[in-house]
Amino acid sequence: MNRMTRDQMAARVARDIPEGAYVNLGIGLPTKVADFLPVERDIFLQSENGLLGMGPAPAKGEEDAELINAGKQPVTLLTGGCFFHHADSFAMMRGGHLDICVLGAFQVSIHGDLANWHTGEPGAIPAVGGAMDLAIGAKQTFVMMDLLTKQGESKLVERCTYPLTGLGCVSRIYTDLGVIAVGPEGARVIELVDGLTIEELRRLTGVPLAFARQIETA
Repeated sequence: MNRMTRDQMAARVARDIPEGAYVNLGIGLPTKVADFLPVERDIFLQSENGLLGMGPAPAKGEEDAELINAGKQPVTLLTGGCFFHHADSFAMMRGGHLDICVLGAFQVSIHGDLANWHTGEPGAIPAVGGAMDLAIGAKQTFVMMDLLTKQGESKLVERCTYPLTGLGCVSRIYTDLGVIAVGPEGARVIELVDGLTIEELRRLTGVPLAFARQIETA
């Protein structure tokens, strides 16, 4: 079985972001997607701290400490990019103006429920940020994550056991083992990495899985 690297996962997400889309990339792993968006495709990246028109990460030594994304990572600004108030940014997120958001997750249910802000464990530090606004406000929510925890437990579950971020908001998950659509019909496998069968994936996740009836597009 050949697991996808973080860069390969980011590149796979980038493939499914269409021309002209307005997109928010969540803190952590999803920010890598910016580095793999095709330069010939006009895609507008928004950051909840008040940026629109973000580009890829700057070259080493060319960072601007005052130009950062919501995760405090240095970013670049494309020609025509702009800055605005935090409140205006959240109005964009809550008002349905984003086509896609890409978030990380602790758990995603087969029906698209999302848990990504708190594990509920004693001593864990909850950090919801703008995740609830994004998950419900964006027209599509993608999740980018390793399919299994370090302990080997599946993050794709039949029912989330962690505190929920949103109900039925996720349409697709991009993992190191493949791409899976989720929603009212349950989990449908779109792609698997080389060497992995759907039977083995069912064993790893412990959830019902079927192949998508056809290759679905974003």
